[in-house]
Amino acid sequence: QVQLVESGGGLVQPGGSLRLSCAASGFILIFNTMGWYRQAPGKQRELVARITSGGSTVYADSVKGRFTISRDNAKNTVYLQMNSLTPEDTAVYYCNTQGGGRDYWGQGTQVTVSS
Repeated sequence: QVQLVESGGGLVQPGGSLRLSCAASGFILIFNTMGWYRQAPGKQRELVARITSGGSTVYADSVKGRFTISRDNAKNTVYLQMNSLTPEDTAVYYCNTQGGGRDYWGQGTQVTVSS
């Protein structure tokens, strides 16, 4: 059974940093493309960053140069390092993978950027 569990969200001041973690179980993370998405109130869920099984990465324009996605295959975990956070980054962040023709999502972790 595929399971994704996010952690690491919280309240941070503008300019601060957070690192999100997504612990995967039920599959071998190294073989999958993993993504981080976010959804702000009243907005559609959007891709933040993605990392392929080969290690290639893609970032949303709004986070380029500030966010870094990485993976620890030994821990079956993917991370999102977020620096220089702004109030516009406030959202629920979700971990995602795909398999067997369907999407799998974690429960989400809230990130709030506010002074």
